[in-house]
Amino acid sequence: MENIYETALCYEMNKAGLKVQRQVITDIRFKDMIIQGQRIDVVVNEETVVEVKSLKKLPDIATSQVLSFLHAMKLGRALLINFGQLKLIDGIKRISL
Repeated sequence: MENIYETALCYEMNKAGLKVQRQVITDIRFKDMIIQGQRIDVVVNEETVVEVKSLKKLPDIATSQVLSFLHAMKLGRALLINFGQLKLIDGIKRISL
């Protein structure tokens, strides 16, 4: 389901004139090693990470994952969007460094 939501979200953002990159591959640094090939769902206008989920309840690791992506991409803000909530507004979490 997440792929469907991601595709629809990107479609709407493109229509709104935003620059959207999907499935951006980045490396995560952990201490003295590099973990290669991590995928970020969406990067908007080369400044905002968007992570798409479709779960009844988000695990705490989802926020940690987004923070790791922000550090890896050297960006300052993200949206964690969980389409699994009854009301979408309840499933949107803003994250900033």
